[in-house]
Amino acid sequence: MPVAATRAVLRQSQFLTRRTAVRHASSASEAASKATETASSAASKASEGLSKVSASAGPAISNAAETAGAALRKIGGRTGKVIKFVDSLIPPTLYYSKVGIELSKLVFRGQNMTPPSLTTFQSYFQPLINAVRNPATIKSANFPSPQNLISRVRNADKKELAFYGVTAAEVIGFFTVGEMIGRMNIVGYRGHPEHHGH
Repeated sequence: MPVAATRAVLRQSQFLTRRTAVRHASSASEAASKATETASSAASKASEGLSKVSASAGPAISNAAETAGAALRKIGGRTGKVIKFVDSLIPPTLYYSKVGIELSKLVFRGQNMTPPSLTTFQSYFQPLINAVRNPATIKSANFPSPQNLISRVRNADKKELAFYGVTAAEVIGFFTVGEMIGRMNIVGYRGHPEHHGH
């Protein structure tokens, strides 16, 4: 076989090899795209099924809860009064818990606060845990003496004193609001008029 014919056969085989490789690459990419489409359609069908299940389960659960609540409300006597009292507390509790969560989110974002890590919790609570496990360590703990506390107050600058004053005002304010909520009255405790004379 002459050299020219050998070269022609070699070129022809290289061309066929390239064409076959291109076909296989395109078929592989088509298969990958089909697999991606199949996976995405399966995921969308699964999410649709889950949303249908949750949509149908939600009313069923709420209907069961309403039925149980209606049955409990029909109970009379002291138990019925307790159930009615607890039932009346549920909506305000849910409302104020949601308000508290949203308020804490705003405070955390506004103050750029982050929750402490687990190691921080452990470092703060480890002495307390050790004291519970071994109460004898409480006696040997180094508590600051009154003289040291007085000297710290005398040597505090205006910024520290303002910080402690604001903190004390916050504590007093929260205590006062808690007392008002506990009494269900702004001033004084509710009493019975027949007991005022004694």
